[in-house]
Amino acid sequence: MLTCIRKEASTVQLVVLDDDPTGTQTVHGIPVLTTWEVETLIQVLGRDWPVIYILTNSRSMAPIEAEKITRQVAKALTEVSSRTGKSLRVLSRSDSTLRGHFPLETDVLAAELAAAGPPIGRLLLVPAFIEGGRYTLSGTHYLQIGDELVPTADTEFALDASFGYRTSYLPDWVAEKSGERIQASQVTVISLDEIRKGGPEHVASRLLNASEVVSIDALSYRDLEVVALAAVRAESLGNRFLFRTGASFVRVLAGLPELPLLSPQAAVDRQAEAGGLCIVGSYVERSSDQLARLLSLPGVKGIELRAESVQRPEQAEAEIQTVASDASAALIEGEDVVIFSSRKVLKGGSQEENLAICRRVSLALTGAVARIAVRPRFFIAKGGISSHDVATRSLGVRVALVLGQVLPGVPVWELGSETRFPGLPYVVFPGNVGGPDALATLVQSMRSKTVLS
Repeated sequence: MLTCIRKEASTVQLVVLDDDPTGTQTVHGIPVLTTWEVETLIQVLGRDWPVIYILTNSRSMAPIEAEKITRQVAKALTEVSSRTGKSLRVLSRSDSTLRGHFPLETDVLAAELAAAGPPIGRLLLVPAFIEGGRYTLSGTHYLQIGDELVPTADTEFALDASFGYRTSYLPDWVAEKSGERIQASQVTVISLDEIRKGGPEHVASRLLNASEVVSIDALSYRDLEVVALAAVRAESLGNRFLFRTGASFVRVLAGLPELPLLSPQAAVDRQAEAGGLCIVGSYVERSSDQLARLLSLPGVKGIELRAESVQRPEQAEAEIQTVASDASAALIEGEDVVIFSSRKVLKGGSQEENLAICRRVSLALTGAVARIAVRPRFFIAKGGISSHDVATRSLGVRVALVLGQVLPGVPVWELGSETRFPGLPYVVFPGNVGGPDALATLVQSMRSKTVLS
């Protein structure tokens, strides 16, 4: 079915706007851009990529800034389409636990893209992320915890200070997030039964007659393939869709086959003499558990960046310099270093204040990493916002190549020639992926001097 999708979708270029870098966690052999300059986009689109990613990092921003960035990217894409004659299929990739600026970003994209072409007919909502155990059934979105499927509204992610929500039933979630502008009755649910019994033809027919927003059930990649083929065929009849999805649907819509996991040694610079470097900014419970296991390993040096200190400008500089100096010294000695932000979550009085607090911590973290001149043996960044800011602010990434995944849902990039460490593999480890031992196990594998086949 992937071959059919790739063939039938080949006349339209798939472009993904990703609100943090972790959305590359299912794809391989494709470019990821941290810039949306028109000339750069034209240059990248000059090659026959099945999909390209543009990182907006909008999940770290206040709504007004996220709207501005999304509009800028949409305008750049419409100009690129006009100048190159390429038709573009746009997908907004966001968090599979339903956090992010919705429906703000899809509203902006729909308005801007319609200004330069046919109007967007429907929005397909496909948050399933198979590798991470995120599934949608009967319109309700679930997170697998152990052997149990837990509605996402009953998990820590629904308590997010900036993007919290009360319901896991997607029609109600859309109504909640849109402030009731979109009623639950305006959301069509395409069920698992329809997908599996009706196939692409039935789903395509449903899409052609659906409401403004369509919620898609999915428990497997096969379910996603049926929906992707149906969407492509419905679009070929003159319809135009916008997509808001998790990472799994991107690989399917791009027609990319599954790639075996990379060896941990493929994410190591074997020529480097220094130790490895791990940055942990994500503060969700899963990340904190993984950090604790990592710090318990012998020979791992933990360096805390104190979040409270960097909220005050007069103390931030000293904190950044201390962290950078300590990390550099340890790396030179061959130690593996973990720089982590304080686990205590600081909260303000509003969504904007919460995001501002997070941004100050992230800026301090990336400022410290930017002062480390030692090329590490391996480089892991834990957390979506953190990995984006380290890539752009600390390393200078503009265009990187996604090599594949070293663990399910954990992508590895190859840094470009414009960066501080050209050619270095860069592991983007999402905050909400992996069990308690996943990060420690990965580091242990990467610390091994044995070259694995």
